[in-house]
Amino acid sequence: MKTNPDSPLTPDSPDLLRKTDLTLARIYPLLAEQGIFPNEVQRQMLASHVKAMVWRSYSGEALPEVDLSLFDEISPLSLRLAEQVVAWLDKLAYEEAHLLSVHFEVAKENELSSVLNP
Repeated sequence: MKTNPDSPLTPDSPDLLRKTDLTLARIYPLLAEQGIFPNEVQRQMLASHVKAMVWRSYSGEALPEVDLSLFDEISPLSLRLAEQVVAWLDKLAYEEAHLLSVHFEVAKENELSSVLNP
């Protein structure tokens, strides 16, 4: 990532926004391979979270403490996918995958509800 020493990066810096877009461009096919298709609102929320993840990856900003027991009902698939995505970015806390997995789990439920309630 190229940086201009005269202009410190912010979450809205072009380099970080480009990294966010590239990360999202990898996430959507990863989810689609598993039959997970976020709706428009979910895509917006996911984009916001990924933007924050990219910023934390650059800035080193720490997450607040996360109680991992809150994620007990997240499926192994959603967590595994989230762990893959988190591995694409540097310097992110392990808990980041748990937070990201919620987006995937909610989108996964879209498909389940459309199958159960056509």
